[in-house]
Formats: sequence, structure tokens, C-alpha cells
Amino acid sequence: MIDSYAGLDDAGVATAAARAGADVVRDMYGQRLTRIDKGAGDFATGADVAAEKAILGVVRAARPDDAVLGEEGGQQGVAGAARQWLVDPLCGTLNYAVGNMLVAVNVALRDGAAAVADPFGGEVFFTDGETAWVRQDGVDVRLAPTPSTRLVDVNLDPPFPGAPAFRAVDLLARPEFVQRFRPRVVSTTLALAWVAAGKRAAYVTDGVGLSASVHFAAGIALCRAAGCVVTGTDGGPLGPAGRGLVVAADGGTHRLLMSMIRGRGPASGIG
Repeated sequence: MIDSYAGLDDAGVATAAARAGADVVRDMYGQRLTRIDKGAGDFATGADVAAEKAILGVVRAARPDDAVLGEEGGQQGVAGAARQWLVDPLCGTLNYAVGNMLVAVNVALRDGAAAVADPFGGEVFFTDGETAWVRQDGVDVRLAPTPSTRLVDVNLDPPFPGAPAFRAVDLLARPEFVQRFRPRVVSTTLALAWVAAGKRAAYVTDGVGLSASVHFAAGIALCRAAGCVVTGTDGGPLGPAGRGLVVAADGGTHRLLMSMIRGRGPASGIG
């Protein structure tokens, strides 16, 4: 198995690692899980830790010289390494802990390949950094974003570093937003993969430096490779100091959302 991992390209490593984590998350679902308090209401479970261990097993077997930044284990390997894997073994821990199956497993090589696994839907979304695909039952299908659903996921989790100028939650109070879109809250970055796959028209969240976050890096990579419009909440490019995240299936949807975020009222129609 180690030899087979070593023969994979980076997209293959990301996909295998995400699938390994998803297998653990699925197998431990419904069990009585240990909770590890992180403070400020945040916590991990035994499933988070076990899934990260499985992911690291794949990455270490395939790329032993690469560094890793894990949600649970922190920085491992050479600091400042040219190649670093970003691992979020269970995005949607609170969902999972209360018996909700809306979760994701995120694995990304910084500025490179990435994969997002849906443990319960059986899908693995992946990219080599140039194109993006979804694999289910051994079949790969190219991702094709579309705004046709008009479903927009809004992340409502605090803190809100952009306040008072911007809070994603404030979009829900804007009449033009609910007239044009149907808001959704799934509380996991699986929603980013859904934008890339055409299951959502857009995703909006507050935050800082999300392009290098273990939670967001894989989904952002997928969306970029699929051809989505990806910016900060100021409409500018993402970066270490970038604010928030707006991912839209197309330019029309992005322009419309940005007009609402900036408080200028609705733009012309989507298209």
C-alpha cells in the first residue's frame, strides 16, 4: 500500500488521503466520542483525531519529505518547507457530533492539488490545480459550476473580523438578497465543493487569510480550477491579509452579490 501511494501524483495523494479520512469519519459515525475542548465553544472529537491520523498516514507514505499543517496536530515537518499539506480532517464537527451528516474532509497541497471528500455522499471532489473533477463509484466527472440553483450558502459562524463594515449574516436581512437567491446554511466547507459542482450558486463567509486555512484551502482550489469567480468580500484577490471569501459560479452572480455586500443595491440580472 505504501508503494502504491508513492506512485501517485499530487492529485492522487490528495484524493487518497481525503478518502482515508472520510472512511474513518463514516466508520465512527454514531459512536460515543471523546470531546477535546479547544476553548471559545470550539471542540474536536475522537473522530477528528483518528481521521487526521489516517490522512497523515497517506501523506507520509507518499510524500515523506513534505510538511503538514493539521487542524488537530498542528505544524509537522520542516517549518517554511516549499511543499506543505493543509489538512482539515472533519469540517463540520458540531454537525457530526449531533448526528448531522453534513461534513467534509479537506486535504490540500498549498498552491497545488487538493481534494474534498463527502464521507456520507460517497463523492470525492479533486483537482490537480488546473482542472477539477468529482469521483463517485469509480467514475470521474468534470466539475461544471452553474448559478441555476440560485442557492447561496452563507457561513454564520462567529467571529466576524469584518464587522461592522461586513458580516455575512447581514446578507440575510437584505430584501434584494432573498428576492434573488435562496439562502442556505450547512455549516461545513463542503458547500464550497458544491459551488464547483453546480449544486450551489455561491458561498459567502467572513474571515481573514482563508486561502491558507486548513478549512478553506481545498475548497478554494477546487473552485478556482472549476472556473468559479473567487475573491475576498472586498472584491479583491485572496491573500494572507485578505478579508472574507465570495465564491460564485459565474461573473454575473459574483457581481450581484458584491453589489449587495457593498450596500449599493441589486445589480443588473445574472448572466
